[in-house]
Amino acid sequence: MLNINFTLMGEIPTAKFITVFKRYEMKYILSPEQYEALRRVLDLHMEVDRYGRTLIQNIYYDTPDFRLIRASIEKPLYKEKLRVRCYGECDDGHNVFVEIKKKFKGVVYKRRVNMEYAQALSYLSGGDPPCPCQITNEIDWFFKAYPGIGPAMYISYERVAMASREDPNLRVTFDQNITYRMTELDICRGSYGDKLIGDDCWLMEIKIPGAMPIWLVRALTELGIRPVSYSKYGNAYRSLLARKQITIGGKTSA
Repeated sequence: MLNINFTLMGEIPTAKFITVFKRYEMKYILSPEQYEALRRVLDLHMEVDRYGRTLIQNIYYDTPDFRLIRASIEKPLYKEKLRVRCYGECDDGHNVFVEIKKKFKGVVYKRRVNMEYAQALSYLSGGDPPCPCQITNEIDWFFKAYPGIGPAMYISYERVAMASREDPNLRVTFDQNITYRMTELDICRGSYGDKLIGDDCWLMEIKIPGAMPIWLVRALTELGIRPVSYSKYGNAYRSLLARKQITIGGKTSA
């Protein structure tokens, strides 16, 4: 359902984090050799953020018949998803993000609001938002647009994030140990489940608001690194379909 609302009014005044993103995101699967070679180039222009290697945990929300991800993997002009994201280990009082991520004509728009994990669970189960704002209004609309939406899949990974010294809007992230499960959909349970890609491979994302710098284009070309269409949630869903743990209609099996 197309409902693009990206106004910036009503943000949380006391938020310590960026709550709105608009950018292009390109993805690549790297071998260990490609990763090492590219890192040598990136280290000349970019720096690893202060968090270093970080565990990121997500709960993706979907309808009982997986309407959102089934629509997404058909590569429509417009698609959207809803998730809860936590950086690091989690407990009820840990700060998390409730995020809406939309993609329209190749441009990614991410809207997120931060709150404690227990507050997020209460809010997404039908309670009131702890800090009403424009973004929570959009999340409320999301629930009305997709009746029955609820926790559908857990996905975690370890991430190394880098930012350009010249242009902080240019970011490159490397994800490894991408793990997913459909049981115990609680971030507090920790990271465990099935793996999506080999332990020695990396999923790289280049995030940029406009054109890619020439030095980065040259490095990707020389190392034979080419973009791929890759969705963690989408590939996990396909994997479950292949193992017949989900049927085409969205029903799950043991």
